[in-house]
Amino acid sequence: MSEPRSPEPGVERRWWPRALVVVAAVLVALTFGVTTASVESSLGPHEARYDVTTDDTVTIDLGPLGTLEIDSPLPLTLGVRVTVQEIPASVTELTPARTLAALSGDLQSYLQFFSGPQGTIQDVARALGVDALGRTALALAVLVGGWYLARLLVGAARRAELHDRLRPHLRSAVVGVVVVALVGTVVTSSLGRRDRPSVSQRASSVFDGTHLEGARVTGRLGGVIDTYGGQVVAELRKNEKFYAEANASVQAAWDEREELLAADPEPSPTGSPEPRASAPADDEDLVTVVVVSDLHCNVGMAPLIRTVVESSEADLVLDAGDTTINGTSVEQYCVTTFARAVPDGVQLVTSPGNHDSAETSKNYARAGATVLDGAVVEVDGLRILGDSDPNETRVGAGGTAQAGKETASEEAQRLAEVACDDPDGVDLLLIHTPAVGQQTLDDGCAAAQISGHLHRRYGPERVGRSVRYISSSTAGATLGQATVGPLNGVAEMTVLRWDPDTRRFVDYQLVQVHPDTTATVSPRLQWPGPLAPQVVGPSPV
Repeated sequence: MSEPRSPEPGVERRWWPRALVVVAAVLVALTFGVTTASVESSLGPHEARYDVTTDDTVTIDLGPLGTLEIDSPLPLTLGVRVTVQEIPASVTELTPARTLAALSGDLQSYLQFFSGPQGTIQDVARALGVDALGRTALALAVLVGGWYLARLLVGAARRAELHDRLRPHLRSAVVGVVVVALVGTVVTSSLGRRDRPSVSQRASSVFDGTHLEGARVTGRLGGVIDTYGGQVVAELRKNEKFYAEANASVQAAWDEREELLAADPEPSPTGSPEPRASAPADDEDLVTVVVVSDLHCNVGMAPLIRTVVESSEADLVLDAGDTTINGTSVEQYCVTTFARAVPDGVQLVTSPGNHDSAETSKNYARAGATVLDGAVVEVDGLRILGDSDPNETRVGAGGTAQAGKETASEEAQRLAEVACDDPDGVDLLLIHTPAVGQQTLDDGCAAAQISGHLHRRYGPERVGRSVRYISSSTAGATLGQATVGPLNGVAEMTVLRWDPDTRRFVDYQLVQVHPDTTATVSPRLQWPGPLAPQVVGPSPV
């Protein structure tokens, strides 16, 4: 009787080569996905393409102007090449003294961008991450498909023969393939020699103390920055100093007002006594709402918005529209910056204005905002109705025109019908242009309307059985004024409190920031109450 055959050495451990191959495939696919990731986004006022590299450098390619390079903050040797588009080739024909003037239309946009670059960084990082995952999945699918295709083509008999021959060298072969694949992927993903500056550049001292400290400049851009960079950086620092001082003033004014409110918590009348339907709920039961409007990409106000939201312990932020200037894709960093200004746990609801667009609204929603689209949304019991403005205004492109198929009057009628047909009632109509909400107010189908657009504050005032409030610009500009840099006028935010029991606003406070960086916070002003029922008595004798 023959002895039972013992298992061949290593049979019980046959799982490890397969596991190592799987790990190798995942690593190769991940390396390929990360190092070849590429997205289209924006940089300041320009469209730009972002490509991940492995040269440990962030390179901003400004075409005929040259490049700007900084050491990469990314791990390993990862870097990014930013190819800025729409830089006119004609700047090469200008003298150094005229180059800056040729780009002067973009300088204010760059000033705003570098005042709050975090929004762009977050957008690009998220987009690159999504693109890298997609490329990784595709590469892994190709590797797995190639593996099974090779197995099919080779056949079972040939595979067994190859396995017997390779078994003594299997570990070394697998490890070698993994190393070669990884090194090859990284090397081929790096920038070619012709894409790199041929001469090492010294760091420009112009950027010392800014986000670009240590940046190296090549080409004509170096001469422009050396000649005029100090002026631009001085404006940037002036802008940062202005809003830092203004933010400190807002915090101080709020703290001072809180001390006064602690001594006298009753709201002040708005000019004439306003009747109450009933006593308000306890303060802790009220919903606190912060209203901003017509921000027009003034990202300098973002820290101040956060200060007001945190100081008031707000539950909700309402943006009454015109968050951007021209509704373009390059203004994505604006909406991201404002969305980031709202603390975690606080809802952000917006009704896009005529200076916004479907694209910027989509970016705002991606950043965390709830964009009204003609349906009622509910936040902490407050039922809000609104929609995008029926018109669009494009600076330099013919002014204002109808955005879609619906006119302003048609949208006004539709919103009124939605509000009047809602069985649970609409507490607030949030709309950018006041006139679009007029029909709803006339029909008495919303308790309140909040809007912007006019860059001036009106109300709160009774309109029929409702109350209308028009917010002024939180960017601090009247109509026609620029909203970039330090404030040209008074910037306003409004803090309201809403009673979920009576489903009415109780009071409001104005937060005003002045062009001299001072700030004021008003006492709690009484919100107009509902009209008292008319009492018909007996006729006099």
